[in-house]
Order: sequence, then structure tokens, then C-alpha cells
Amino acid sequence: MSEAKFMRIIVFFDLPVTTKSKRRAANQFRQFLLKDGYQMLQLSVYSRIVRGRDSLIKHHKRLCQNLPEEGSIRCLEVTEKQFASMQLLLGELKIQEKRVNANQMLLF
Repeated sequence: MSEAKFMRIIVFFDLPVTTKSKRRAANQFRQFLLKDGYQMLQLSVYSRIVRGRDSLIKHHKRLCQNLPEEGSIRCLEVTEKQFASMQLLLGELKIQEKRVNANQMLLF
């Protein structure tokens, strides 16, 4: 009996939020993702771990059944090994210094 591979489903989406009903549809889609076991990676990027191809197909069908009427949604399927090799790239954190005017008096 062969071991089932752990895989990730990554969902990227851009949904319209110009009207109240469109915002509601976008929020319902986000809530579906959270209830279905997805975790937010970024604002419109969610990820879920699944075990094996059968589970991946099941969750892909479930995702297709809960799509909002409008918007762009993309689904990427990768192995857990590929997902684990993802690199997090961050810009340099800049701290702004507050310069105090020499004519100001600080009270403590």
C-alpha cells in the first residue's frame, strides 16, 4: 500500500466589492474558505493542506460549488515539499525618526 502524498491547494482571488451585494458575496466566499479549512496567507491568498489526490479532487469540487458569480479565482495545486520550499521575501523595515524642533520644549 503506497503512502498518500500531502498536497496544498492555494486559492488566489480578486473579487469585486463595488456594491453591497458584491461585498457580501466576497465575504461569503472568504467565510467558506475559512470554514473549509483554508488559512489566509495574504489578503486574497488562501491555502489548505490535503492528503492524497482523492482529497484534492474532493476539495477542488467543493471550491467550484462555492464560487461567487463575479470575479477572478485561480487554484494552484502543489506538493507539500514544494510549498515548504516557498521563500518569504520581505522589504527592509524603515523606522522614521521623529526630530524635535530645538525651539520646542518637551515636558515629561
